[in-house]
Amino acid sequence: MKKIIVLPPEISLRIAAGEVIERPFSVVKELVENSLDANASEIKVELLSGGKKLVRVTDNGHGMRREDAKLCFERHSTSKIRSVEDLSLIATLGFRGEALPSISAVSRVVLKTSDGKEEKGTLIEKEGEKIIQTSDIAFPLGTSVEVRDLFFNLPAREKFLRSDRSELNLIVKFMTFASIAYPEARFSLIHGKRQIFDYPPVSSLKERIFQVFGKSLLERLLEIDYKEDDRQLYGYASLPPAGHRDRTLQLFYVNKIPVRDRTLLAALNQAYRGFLEKDRFASHKSRRAPFFFYPEPLFFLHPET
Repeated sequence: MKKIIVLPPEISLRIAAGEVIERPFSVVKELVENSLDANASEIKVELLSGGKKLVRVTDNGHGMRREDAKLCFERHSTSKIRSVEDLSLIATLGFRGEALPSISAVSRVVLKTSDGKEEKGTLIEKEGEKIIQTSDIAFPLGTSVEVRDLFFNLPAREKFLRSDRSELNLIVKFMTFASIAYPEARFSLIHGKRQIFDYPPVSSLKERIFQVFGKSLLERLLEIDYKEDDRQLYGYASLPPAGHRDRTLQLFYVNKIPVRDRTLLAALNQAYRGFLEKDRFASHKSRRAPFFFYPEPLFFLHPET
């Protein structure tokens, strides 16, 4: 009897899903990024038990027609690339086509969507790899993905999830930073019956910083706007000697995509050396190239290319 076998799809997909979906934060991140790639101007996230029992993401993006809704649960199904050449021209937050297949493999999922062109919307309900139902529904333009009981079929993974508060904190941080990059969109976050925040769309990064961090912080920031050839660096940096007690508000984005780069962090802190109070760091925030410093310099940097 041979010792090596090819794993059946129901096993291999669960293993692969664990590489993409590690916790409720991963679900929220993948679904919100899908909403942003769908040009949504309103994104609502609802949670129960830190996202362990429920994550529901609803948007008003371009939605899907029935045939696309069925296909989106297949691995490597995507609307974002068509050829090898497209890999060097990616301008979206996601492109691999692994999010929904991975999420649905380890949870109970209900997808509702409409592209606004067909008479009816589509509902697809899945439990792990099993399709429970596919039906017509009345649904406005956009998409809603409801994810319940994460890792219900992988109890070993479920045991390693953190407390509700810890899982919620990760999601709040992600949603907050996403709202900085997209001030033109509405972001709302609800946990149980509690509204964590609701940021209406605004016309500038400055207004979004005011919404999220308040007037006192905004008054200690310096606007940065620098252009060279076809590149732009835009954002806000802390005015010396003010700053922040740690590096949590040093935010860099490239084409609205959050990045964490040691070289950028080192350059920022080196530039502020000698200008900040002791044990403070620069802060930064920016949209086109968010850029915002604060004592860890507070820095919102958003370079666009």
